[in-house]
Amino acid sequence: MISKKSICFVATVEYAVNAFLFNHLVELSKYYKITVITKQENKGFQHKVSEEIDFINLDFKRKINLVSDLIVFFKLFIILFKNRFDVVTTITPKAGLLGMLASYIAFTPMRVHCYTGQIWITRLGFQRRLFRSIDKFINALSTHNIIDSKSQYDFLLNEHIIFKDKSFVFGGGSVCGVDLKRFKPNTKVKFNLRKKLKIPQSAFVFLFLGRLNKDKGIDSLINAFKKSNLETTYLLVVGPDEEGIVLKYKKSKNIIFQGFCINPQDYMAASDMLCLPSFREGFGSVVIEAAATGVPSMVTDIYGLSDSVIPNKTGIIHKVNDINGMVRLFKIIIEDKKFVKNLGKEARLRATKEFDSNLITSYWKTFYEIEISKLIVD
Repeated sequence: MISKKSICFVATVEYAVNAFLFNHLVELSKYYKITVITKQENKGFQHKVSEEIDFINLDFKRKINLVSDLIVFFKLFIILFKNRFDVVTTITPKAGLLGMLASYIAFTPMRVHCYTGQIWITRLGFQRRLFRSIDKFINALSTHNIIDSKSQYDFLLNEHIIFKDKSFVFGGGSVCGVDLKRFKPNTKVKFNLRKKLKIPQSAFVFLFLGRLNKDKGIDSLINAFKKSNLETTYLLVVGPDEEGIVLKYKKSKNIIFQGFCINPQDYMAASDMLCLPSFREGFGSVVIEAAATGVPSMVTDIYGLSDSVIPNKTGIIHKVNDINGMVRLFKIIIEDKKFVKNLGKEARLRATKEFDSNLITSYWKTFYEIEISKLIVD
């Protein structure tokens, strides 16, 4: 009996596994021996994914910590060297750097990194040069790169970060797709959640869903919303606060903060328009998740997000940090409900056709089938 080939996934945090890899891991575990190395925060998460998948806990730190990072690197190298995985796949920047270097030294034959956005885009000086060099170094160590949007792929090529002959984009973009059974219109959830949050059923609700930090443009969004001063309009802000945003704006009129959640689909179903005014983004998975619920998006005109929205068809775009531009769009949106309804309809059609997670999973499966077969031939 031929033994299964082994694939090891490395991610800095469990959240990344849940957000980007969940469905893929379940399907791939039917054909390969799957191991996931990440910082585990939820003891029940392994059983939620699959009991067939092995989990190894490593204490990754999100921010740079030379001592901690070196310790994690050596532990990671020992794990990879002992297990002799056929493939190591990394996602998130720090996991990419440590994982690609450790797997390279451990002689792992196939080394795959997923580029899901560049942190150096918003940095200046030494930090920009450092993080840009790290992305180039990861590319030099990898045998394959998966890029989560076509515009990001073009950007990385133009910046001479990646090599064309070993870099791929699955379909129309996204490394995860959207679970259409989970993200869908739900009038009952909409009614109940609005009632719970004391939002009038007739109110127009803008939604921000993601990490609350500068790079996500949350300050710009809140200031634009406050400046627009629209009656019977609410801004629902959902996500972990990384920079004291809640304390800064908690007394603002008609702005509701909800913190981290495990049911983003409910907040999307209860909203009318998603806002993602990011300064940088690899693709914008939250945009297609909202689209699947029939909710269009208002996003910045940057690479990555340009793949997740078709302007004036599935959403609308504005310049980065353009508060006055956002105010104008808020007023247009509120005054033209038919336009918004059509955007939502087209957004759902596109999400269903192009970004079904089952479709993206099939791309992953085919990718490993083809590339691992080359290893066997070699």
